[in-house]
Amino acid sequence: MPIIESTYKAPFLFRSGFIATAYSGLFRKVNGVVHERERISLSDGDFLDLDWSYSKPKTNKLIVLLHGLEGDAQRPYMIGAAKLFNKNGIDALSVNFRGCSGDENLKYRSYHSGATEDLEDIIQHIISVKNYSEIYFHGISLGANMILKYLGERDDVPSEIKAAVAVSVPCDLNGSSRQLHKVGNRPYAIWFLFYLKNRLKSKIEKFPGSLSQEQLKSIKTLKDFDNIYTAKAHGYKDAFDYYKQCSSLQFIPNIKIPTLIINALNDSFLSPECYPVKEAKNQPNIFLEMPNHGGHVAFIDKKNVYYNERRALEFVQDLN
Repeated sequence: MPIIESTYKAPFLFRSGFIATAYSGLFRKVNGVVHERERISLSDGDFLDLDWSYSKPKTNKLIVLLHGLEGDAQRPYMIGAAKLFNKNGIDALSVNFRGCSGDENLKYRSYHSGATEDLEDIIQHIISVKNYSEIYFHGISLGANMILKYLGERDDVPSEIKAAVAVSVPCDLNGSSRQLHKVGNRPYAIWFLFYLKNRLKSKIEKFPGSLSQEQLKSIKTLKDFDNIYTAKAHGYKDAFDYYKQCSSLQFIPNIKIPTLIINALNDSFLSPECYPVKEAKNQPNIFLEMPNHGGHVAFIDKKNVYYNERRALEFVQDLN
């Protein structure tokens, strides 16, 4: 499809990608969503915690929300989307990836950008237990990459899945990794690494012999973490192999349902390869929108409803 001309105009104070990203991560608050938690078993014996919120009128429509790196279902960008969809007659399922719900998962492995086997288990659970005839996806960052990979790697996506929205997507994981290691992104990289290493310390205690203290101490960067833990714990040779196999860019040409990708041009987490212009121009199901502003998941707009949330709702509503 042709590239979509974005109508998003960031407030003057938030035209800096760094300021918008920092503000959205540290200061945005969203209230008014009541979650009901459900724990499901995964194919490998682990579990996931799912947080449900509902539209007041009964509906057969569901939005599945996937969070970003070290996020969870309670992040403002998750609650904001759930609240908007609930108010417009659509139930919301906010996924907590393995180990992200407050309870540590059972396996040495965890979640990662390409863990579509977990998404497959979630979808099968929804279809077999619930009664939704229309299912939509809304993914943020890591979760968005997972959605695009899931949709593009399968020839038999369930017919109930009608559309997807992917926001601030690191379509090329290696490129995004390079960006996160740049000086301007150092505060974010330090924050991510701090929480990831703390989670890994707990894993080591639970699984003695899985990783030595020397290996843990050698993790100085996010790439080190992916090389020493993410790749090895999930069956990849090293960080580069993980990035190569799990980057969603290669799967976009095979996506068969309407999919909106929103990547801000001033998103410092994204490399040039993360803007799939060529793929979108040659793929009738891909709608690529590249606002000038918006940082990383920071499309600040009126009344605390972010632009990407409003666009996601518009996108799925326009399908009917």
